[in-house]
Amino acid sequence: MKQPSLDRLMDKVDSKYTLVLVVAKRARMIMEEARHEDLAKGVKPVSISLEEISHSQSTYECTPEEDL
Repeated sequence: MKQPSLDRLMDKVDSKYTLVLVVAKRARMIMEEARHEDLAKGVKPVSISLEEISHSQSTYECTPEEDL
């Protein structure tokens, strides 16, 4: 599976830091499900989550920071 370009991914999120967090969280969710069809084909969870974000299948929501 070819990974999407960084430019395409950056159109979906506001920063590279957010991209890393969203991809990592989704990859963990995919590992927990462990029944994803692509895992059986040897595709890594990070690649699946990157592809989902580039196709707008995964979304995220930023929560406001609390005052310290």
